[in-house]
Amino acid sequence: MSKRSIIETKDGRRNICGAKLKEFRLTMSPKMSRRKLAEQLQCKGLDIDVVVIKKIEEGVRLVTDIELKAISDALEIPISILLS
Repeated sequence: MSKRSIIETKDGRRNICGAKLKEFRLTMSPKMSRRKLAEQLQCKGLDIDVVVIKKIEEGVRLVTDIELKAISDALEIPISILLS
């Protein structure tokens, strides 16, 4: 198994939750901005800003399990939705 297959999906993304995160964030009513999401995550003690959220959504940045849990809590959705 090559190292690349461990850290990237077949389409070159470094996470599988970023696209769902963006999709869900933008379809919420009202929409949640990256800034608002970053503020909520910072209140949970995570060092995440709008740039980091953008990188997650683009699939450029890995996401830890702790971050994934905090994101699902902030969006009030199950982790399974972000991983589908």
